[in-house]
Amino acid sequence: MVLERFKITGKVAIVTGGTRGIGLAIAHALGEAGAKLVVTSRTDKFGGLDSLKKAGHDVSFVESDITDRNVPQKIIDYTLDKHGVIDILVNNAGVAQHGEMEAFTDELLDKIMNINVDSVFRMCRSVLTPMKKQGGGVILNIGSISGLVSNIPQPQVAYNASKAAVHMMTKSLASDFADQNIRVNAIAPGYFRTEMTKLSKETEHWYPTWDKMTPLNRMAETEEIGAAALFLCSPASSYVTGEVLVIDGGYTSR
Repeated sequence: MVLERFKITGKVAIVTGGTRGIGLAIAHALGEAGAKLVVTSRTDKFGGLDSLKKAGHDVSFVESDITDRNVPQKIIDYTLDKHGVIDILVNNAGVAQHGEMEAFTDELLDKIMNINVDSVFRMCRSVLTPMKKQGGGVILNIGSISGLVSNIPQPQVAYNASKAAVHMMTKSLASDFADQNIRVNAIAPGYFRTEMTKLSKETEHWYPTWDKMTPLNRMAETEEIGAAALFLCSPASSYVTGEVLVIDGGYTSR
């Protein structure tokens, strides 16, 4: 009976940035549990879509630039036209950018906020009406431990602020739309081994600090986030909303 509550057979799930890294791992987890997937990304140069198809998942791909303010509504419209409903929205698309505060340009600031905050706001705004009409739904936002603590040694004020905004957006939406049977939660990952955490030769000396600050003393693999995402997107978490689930190997415990 308990395992049945993790099944989302036939549910329609959108995963932005779903062709690589954490987004791809989440898409695989939801697909394995029976969801019909719509994954979005600007490109699929890492072959994520093929990996989802080879796994036998029902998947569609929307090539899109989430920074275009018209794109979120287009993603929602595409999914409704194809499937008629949207049961799950995973806002995963994001970008990380380090940089010393004094030298951080307005262009970089706009880039981070547009992708990490504004696009999440627009996706949520566009999905709320159809979710209300169909009687409910689930939104899962991908935040970061950087929205909870100031990571070291990298300077990343703007990134930290953007992820803190995602966490508060999550809580506010959860409070505002609980009476519409719409649950909204977030995951705050720590250091996962992805393209975003692949450092250059100039910064690879950060790795030992990251490991030292993490009690489990290692970076996570993307597969280690899928089960948690499935929990928050499935009936198994039917009484969970407004939460930020930290998955960080103990980093924020220190």
